[in-house]
Order: sequence, then C-alpha cells, then structure tokens
Amino acid sequence: MDSVKISPNKSIHTLNCKGKLLTLDVPVVMGIINVTPDSFYEDSRITSAEEYVEKAGKMLLEGARILDIGGQSTRPGSTRLDVQEEVDRVLPVITSILRSFPDSLLSIDTYHHRVAEIAVEAGVAIVNDISSGNLDPQMLPTVAKLGVPYIAMHMKGSPEYMQELADYDNILKETIDYFTRVIADCRKLGIRDIILDPGFGFAKTPAQSLALLKQLEQFHIFGNPILVGMSRKSMIYKSLGVNPSDALNGTTVLNTLALYKGANILRVHDVREAVEAIKLVNAVRNT
Repeated sequence: MDSVKISPNKSIHTLNCKGKLLTLDVPVVMGIINVTPDSFYEDSRITSAEEYVEKAGKMLLEGARILDIGGQSTRPGSTRLDVQEEVDRVLPVITSILRSFPDSLLSIDTYHHRVAEIAVEAGVAIVNDISSGNLDPQMLPTVAKLGVPYIAMHMKGSPEYMQELADYDNILKETIDYFTRVIADCRKLGIRDIILDPGFGFAKTPAQSLALLKQLEQFHIFGNPILVGMSRKSMIYKSLGVNPSDALNGTTVLNTLALYKGANILRVHDVREAVEAIKLVNAVRNT
C-alpha cells in the first residue's frame, strides 16, 4: 500500500502583530466573523454586537488564534459598500470584541485602505485583503505605514464580476506569477510579514479551485505562510451536491488535505472541527 506523503512545515514563520508574536510552527485557525446581512453561508449571519461578542468568545474558547472581521460581502455578484458604511458595520464589533477579549488577535477583512487604517487604530493587528492592493492603490502603502502583517489573496477583477474571469491557461503558473509581483511590491514598500491566500472560489470554478488545492505545496517556493479559506464554499458544496449548511464535513476533509500540503492558517466558520483536524494531522506528523 502506498504511503501518504505529508508536506512538512519546513519553515517556522513568526508574525509580528503589533508587538504580539504569532508563531506558526503548528498551523492555526482563523475564525470568520461576517458583519454582513448577505453572507453566502446563511447561518453565519447575525445582527447585534452582543451576538458577535458571544460568537467571538465561543471561537476563542474552541481554539481560534485569529478572528477575522469583515463588513464587506465578497461573494460572487455582491455589491460594494462605500468606506463609511463598511466602517459603521465593523467598528462597533471590533470595539466590543476587544473590550470583552482584550488579548484576542483580530484581522480586518477589507480592500479599502481607510477601513484598514481605522480598524488597526481601533486595535486590529492584521490586514486581510482579497485584492492584494489591486482594488485600492493606497492599500499597500497604508499597510507598510501601519507595520502589520498583510494577507494577500489571489483574485482577478472584483467580486461583482470575478466569475466571468475564471479563464486560465495554467492556473498554478498564473497564481504564482501574481504572487511574485505582489510580494515584490510589498517588499519595496517595507511590508515584512506577508501571508499568501490562493483565493479559492475567487475568479475560479470549483474544478479550478480543487486543481489549485491539489498543487498547494507549490506555493512553498516563496517561503511565506499560506492561508487556506475553503470553508463551506462552492468547491465543496457543489462538488457534493449539497448546500453550504451541509458542507461542514467536506470542509474538514479539504482542510485536512491542505494541512498535509503545508497550510499554516485555516480560515473557517467552524473552529472546533478545524482545530481537531490540526491536532490529528500534527499527531500523525509526530509519530
């Protein structure tokens, strides 16, 4: 019987999150907190600051190391918010969570530089940008000035029409070329901690996303941490013929494959299951 090959995490990555060091020698979980009324996963939609604090507490208790706060829906066909509306959504939630859990590590999921700036001023320690600066030319200079880790995701176009651009001659090569340019731009500006997100489901069909996951270990050529965000996405639920609400088991399966291929951060709706996957894969690595 052929053995299963596990891609080891050869590099120990450490992120400087406003003076708090996050070491990724063992993969960590990022819990998704959507401050949106139209998230593709209906069960993730909540309305009050109190509920967000309760959700944050549950995720932290289950083992999340990062909480990702987002006020802008980025599902295919979504409508853009202006900066003020996005700030009005996320700022009360950020403030409430940090008041209740002052030691928690938050990231802001935004492609507006001004939202990132306000969020970091409020206590957020990581910027998570689906556009890698392509939707706001001031994003990279702002992140450099703020001095926080930056999550750069691969996407073509913008969420309103990105699925019309899911056309690739070689999706792995195009994604690697994209990150080569993004990393160079970040380095020129002095951004040190760069996390790479292949952007599963963004300007990609389910089949293309699965093909990219199959080759995930190729992104280790950059020497940067890799974030994987597949939680309950169409690459899972469409492949299984189910709805997002029934895609937890499929999410865990693909997260486990990503861990075998060296993923450092799992971005998920369901923290406990992702933490358990990390513990078991790590146990196999250490036997």
